[in-house]
Amino acid sequence: MLTPKQKSKLIAEHQVHTKDTGSPESQIALFTAEIEALTKHLKKHAKDNSSRVGLLKMVAKRKRLLDYLKRTDEKRYAKLASKLGLKK
Repeated sequence: MLTPKQKSKLIAEHQVHTKDTGSPESQIALFTAEIEALTKHLKKHAKDNSSRVGLLKMVAKRKRLLDYLKRTDEKRYAKLASKLGLKK
């Protein structure tokens, strides 16, 4: 789970304009950070199936957002994918 300070820092790094909190870039960045944290948690606690379900839902949401971004603006998608270290 990310702290509000971490979330605001991630949003500030990936926002499109100054008051942006809901752009695909900022949402994908938040999901990526949450996914990394949950993955680390699940390496320790392998039998935590409720967290695993939440992780799979987050991965699916991030995939839908990435597909949307790729469909609407490929340059922004490529920039974000390289910045976050996601596959292209």
